[in-house]
Amino acid sequence: MRTSKTLWSRVGWSLALTIGLTAYSASAADRTEALLKELSEASGPSGFEEPVRAIMVREMKPLAKISYDGMGSVIAQSGTSGPRIMLDAHMDELGGMVRRVTPDGFVTMQMLGGWLDMALPGQRWVILTAKGPVKAISGIRDVHVTPADERTRPFNRDNLYLDIGAKSAAEAAALGIAPGDAVAPDVSFEELADARYVGKAWDDRVGCAVVIEALRRLTAEGHPNMLFVAATTQEEIGLRGAKTAAAAIHPDIGLVIEGGMAGDQPGARPDETNGRLGGGPDVFVYDASAQPNLKLVAFLKSAAHDIGVPVQLDLVTGYGDDSAEIQKSGTGVPTVNIGVPVRYMHVHNGVIDRADFDATVNLVVAMIKRLNAAEVSKIKDFAP
Repeated sequence: MRTSKTLWSRVGWSLALTIGLTAYSASAADRTEALLKELSEASGPSGFEEPVRAIMVREMKPLAKISYDGMGSVIAQSGTSGPRIMLDAHMDELGGMVRRVTPDGFVTMQMLGGWLDMALPGQRWVILTAKGPVKAISGIRDVHVTPADERTRPFNRDNLYLDIGAKSAAEAAALGIAPGDAVAPDVSFEELADARYVGKAWDDRVGCAVVIEALRRLTAEGHPNMLFVAATTQEEIGLRGAKTAAAAIHPDIGLVIEGGMAGDQPGARPDETNGRLGGGPDVFVYDASAQPNLKLVAFLKSAAHDIGVPVQLDLVTGYGDDSAEIQKSGTGVPTVNIGVPVRYMHVHNGVIDRADFDATVNLVVAMIKRLNAAEVSKIKDFAP
């Protein structure tokens, strides 16, 4: 009877532990999905990041000391000794600003960021006015009246206008619309098959979610650094917030988390990008703005191997990221850009894979735990 009781006691504890871990995992999954949804749906074009900033502060304030730079970037500090590690993600998304209102109530828009012109017409938008949000669509010429030779021509963004339903400029003004108002894509987050998510602004709200979850884990598990999580502004119009945030932080190492490039959809060319959904973090060894520190890339690959996370090495010529400004700060900073692969970048709807997100969090946590003073010294040593 004694042996039987002991056996059943162990079985009971094992079962309870399994149930507890399963419940915790489900809770964490639900929390992460809710965070991804909230960040994706928040409106925050370049220079208008306040709704996203509020989410970042709410999530990071219980975990770290919060400060701000003069460009509005949020800097969360965890730890008071060790190497200064900057973990970066930008808050802004592609969007626009109201330029003018026509006499008959249509709105013209100044684009913010590198939009793909052909993806602009026929979309839903929201104009963020002092009186509240105003819904809009971008108009497009009807196929029935478009001459055949014009139907396949590239769209010119100078022809873009927003239809808010107003009949006059006075009606538009009554809604609160004025030059300089922010315009953001209007897209809802949805779960697709196989734990894949569709939403807007994965560049770089997926990175914002990664740094929040990494900070949450590192606060609980510990790390040997002065960790500075920077949620930066105005990346899409010139990497502006990263420059000022790096000046405030003075980092020894810079880890940038971005929306990576997935090229596994029909029609993609094999030489455009190496990334694919479900393949793990997309590590940029070259882009148009920066080349990473080779020792830091080797360190990343070693950490990924040790924890069983696959990585994809990518080279993309038409891409830039915050690491370009961080690596040029001070006397020079070793940096690397790590992306969560995204299908359909710089348009209204993008797709990410939850497994890639989780793998990126795991990789970031493993790297920061191992970036002690000795490792950082090795990475920064350029002596032949």
